[in-house]
Amino acid sequence: MAEVNYGTETAKINFDENKTNPQHLSEAVKKLGYSLEEESAEAMGMSVGEHSEHLGLNQSKQDKVKELNELKVKVITAIPLAVISIIIMVLEILSGYKIITPLSEIWMEFFHHLLPVMATYMLLVVGKPYLLGVYRFLRYGQANMDTLIGIGTSAAFIYSFIITAFEESLTGLLNVENTYYDVAIVVIAFITLGKYLEAKSKLKTGEAIQSLLNLGAKTALVRRGTEEKEIPVNEVTPGDLVIVKPGGKIAVDGVVIEGASFVDESMNTGEPMPVQKKIDDQVVAGTLNTSGSFIFRATKVGKETLLAQIIKMVENAQASRAPIQALADKISGVFVPVVLALAFLTLALWLIIGTNYLGFAQALSFGLSSFVGILVIACPCALGLATPTAIIVGVGKGARAGILIKDATTLQKLHKVDTIVFDKTGTITKGKPELVSVKNYSKESEEKIVGLLATLESRSEHPLAEAVLREAKKRNLTLEKVENFESLKGKGLRGKIADSEYFAGNLKLLAELKLNFNTNEIETATRRGQTPIILATTREVLAVIMVADAIKPESRDAIKNLHQLGLKTVMLTGDHHNTAEAIAREVGIDEVLAEILPADKLAKIKALQTAGHIVAMAGDGVNDAPALAQAEVGIAMGTGTDVAIETAGITLLGGDIAKIAQAIKLSRITMRGIKQNLFWAFVYNLIGIPLAAGAFYPIFGWLLNPVFAGFAMAASSVSVVGNSLRIKAKKL
Repeated sequence: MAEVNYGTETAKINFDENKTNPQHLSEAVKKLGYSLEEESAEAMGMSVGEHSEHLGLNQSKQDKVKELNELKVKVITAIPLAVISIIIMVLEILSGYKIITPLSEIWMEFFHHLLPVMATYMLLVVGKPYLLGVYRFLRYGQANMDTLIGIGTSAAFIYSFIITAFEESLTGLLNVENTYYDVAIVVIAFITLGKYLEAKSKLKTGEAIQSLLNLGAKTALVRRGTEEKEIPVNEVTPGDLVIVKPGGKIAVDGVVIEGASFVDESMNTGEPMPVQKKIDDQVVAGTLNTSGSFIFRATKVGKETLLAQIIKMVENAQASRAPIQALADKISGVFVPVVLALAFLTLALWLIIGTNYLGFAQALSFGLSSFVGILVIACPCALGLATPTAIIVGVGKGARAGILIKDATTLQKLHKVDTIVFDKTGTITKGKPELVSVKNYSKESEEKIVGLLATLESRSEHPLAEAVLREAKKRNLTLEKVENFESLKGKGLRGKIADSEYFAGNLKLLAELKLNFNTNEIETATRRGQTPIILATTREVLAVIMVADAIKPESRDAIKNLHQLGLKTVMLTGDHHNTAEAIAREVGIDEVLAEILPADKLAKIKALQTAGHIVAMAGDGVNDAPALAQAEVGIAMGTGTDVAIETAGITLLGGDIAKIAQAIKLSRITMRGIKQNLFWAFVYNLIGIPLAAGAFYPIFGWLLNPVFAGFAMAASSVSVVGNSLRIKAKKL
């Protein structure tokens, strides 16, 4: 089985190694004018470092630029010849209508000898790829767009050459006044120009891969023993100590072990504000150190780094095929032979029917013009480019925004989604408890209260203790010494700090201490999903500290944006009803299903699908994987588990759910671009082929000059690629 993507110039091939190999497969496709190269640095003759210049277009940037320069040289030589031909053609037309004085015999004779020379050069040198297309067709019976151009221009040249060589003998039998050298010259020039502009545009579509690759550092400063040395990044191994100086790129993934700084992680999260990094914090390859210096221990290198995984995902997505492309593929598969048959049929009809009304000479002239025009204008290139170029640009734009799309099918499905289902923990919320409020009833400062509580909690193993300690660390508080510490099972804890006894716990502890305190506010907060920690002495309540799985700051706006796009929102969670309802109300979610198991999430997705909804599921945990797989589109948080990321079709770097609305907009923009491309490619052929065939001649007297057919064909391919590139400028 083989999948070929014209836009990325790649092919995915499954084959039996016992029966064939890539070399044999390459030989087999040579008759079609192609060859196969394995997509690795070694197979492309590059080192790993040089592979950083790879564009994801099956060529290194150097090879692609070389190809572009070769086309540029051909264009530079071809366009002046085409301009001369057009000038001669215009002068002949104007003098024929007596708008200008007819050209002198000397000039006519000069042009009579000049045009064949120029046409010979154009056909044999600039037009060599098209002649090879004819050769492959004659030898193997395989035709493509080059075959159409080659047959058309060769027919025009051979007919004209016969007229020139045997002009006297053919006078009276044919219209020896009309030759088609100019057609061969101008058509080849326009199409070569179109190929050059197309190649240049396709080079731009690969910029997403190149920009990601350029994020990677080329070298790393490592400390091995007592020695510090700068080595190529591909020589860094897990466990190496990597030194990062101000302004330096982080070479591989790792954990900070010394120092602190602020790191620009916009590559990863899409957020412009640098993030503080200190001991035990993770750093990833491709991010940029902005201020201080630090040392980190390498944990993931090479293809295991987050940057390498992102690049691989983008490459795979750009090379994948959207289901909508199947229509263009089916048409292109039969298009060339049908066009060839139609061109020969048109020539025959002109000779059979046209001779009766126009005479043989005029009918042959019109028939040949129509024959060449059909072959030139019917090139299926625009159809072949319509889908992949839009996919390449769309996926690349998503990657730059922190939205990783696994394949083109996901991108196509996403634009039809009408319901977004969210997991709560880690998706709507941050996924770990945080200190959200401090209600201080004492004369002490809030900093003192948090410090006392953190000092007590430093001896606790309760999950909520981590939230308090993180807050104390965030506030740079110094913890004091705890004496006589005791854990009160089911109630809280107590301990002696600076000769005073303190208690921290729940309402049961408050009841045991027999302190008068109005608990209404605590009960209200509990119904909102918050957990109270009461800090007290034997005489009074000092403060009530609320801890909760805090809602992500972007969640409210994210849900609002999804509603503006016309989508229904649903939240599924195993958490308590009260907590789930409170969070749903706060962020504006339409429907909530709480206290459910992973199997219930899967069942809810199926129920929505049965009701006719197109569902996207957003989650981050192992328990979300079945639902992510069941949904039409799975959306994983980049901060979530590997299994969730692997199961989902879209990964949001940084876990920012605000990017879901951006992903949907991107999908809609991309699909709109694909449909526009396909529409104009189809319309272009539906109108162009009958016009070139002369179908409108009996009614309106319209005939399409092959020169304009060549211009239109080149313009169609360039316009399709240009329309796809417009996606880059769209705002998400």
